[in-house]
Amino acid sequence: MAEAALEADLAALLETFEQQLVESAVAGSPFVTEAARHIIDAGGKRFRPLLVFLSSRFGGDTDRDDLMRAALVMELTHVASLYHDDVMDAADLRRGAPSANRLWGNSVAILVGDFLFARASTTVAELGVEYVMLQAETFSRLVQGQIAETKGHAAGEDPLAHYLQVIADKTGSLIAASARFGGMVSGASPETLAALSAFGEEVGLVFQLSDDLIDITSTSTGKTPGTDLREGVPTLPVLMLRAEADPADADLLALIEGDLDSDEALAEALAALRAHPVMARAKAEVERHAEIARGHLAGLPEGEAKDALLRVCAELVDRTN
Repeated sequence: MAEAALEADLAALLETFEQQLVESAVAGSPFVTEAARHIIDAGGKRFRPLLVFLSSRFGGDTDRDDLMRAALVMELTHVASLYHDDVMDAADLRRGAPSANRLWGNSVAILVGDFLFARASTTVAELGVEYVMLQAETFSRLVQGQIAETKGHAAGEDPLAHYLQVIADKTGSLIAASARFGGMVSGASPETLAALSAFGEEVGLVFQLSDDLIDITSTSTGKTPGTDLREGVPTLPVLMLRAEADPADADLLALIEGDLDSDEALAEALAALRAHPVMARAKAEVERHAEIARGHLAGLPEGEAKDALLRVCAELVDRTN
């Protein structure tokens, strides 16, 4: 019954949140409003707001308006970063719809992202200086992660370690901030805030690394399987293959690193990867990070909120889309 009550409360919060998210994208002109709502209207998991709401259960009484502001700051920052990501990646699609840069060009997409960052800044200012500082630190990490991804690993640097740092900065930082924001709004103790932040940071890795596996294994996701593989985007299984440097994998690596423009070549590479033991090793690595995330929750009080966060870990490891 407690779990059902929590789910009902979360559903109500997310419904209110969705309305306010759409309203927060209203601009001074119809065109900017349309462009700012483009990714929002395409939907999404709303994973970061969910973490804000769940993490607020580890403190005392919570002001619902502040809780909603905290969730909006996190999602607006995330959505804004997607506009910039699509420009950096020259993406054609986002959440199954044409990307903003494809529809209106790179300059508009960048400026719309800036507009949404500004909306997030206005909202976080209503919460107080501590929130503004955390938001600024998180934004700094997002940018540094994007720069590191764009630049690539340095000579002599471990490519896998470089990749994990990139996703910690680009994905983990905002998810960690989401968990901490929820605790802050509810007045949670410093120890609880530290635990929630550490949990969020590690869950961010699980979130992205499970995406890496989905790119290879899924046949039902909105993103075409093999998209990262075809575009040469580093992912966990491929980086592990390279790091292991097994001579028996030379032909597979040559296939992966060759021309995958044709559907036939991509299908061959996907089939070979799906059948390779590296996929099991990559899945074990995702599970290892999930176990680390669960460990950060060990000192938090038992209850439906903690159980829900533990389910988040399990679902991220097992998800298929």
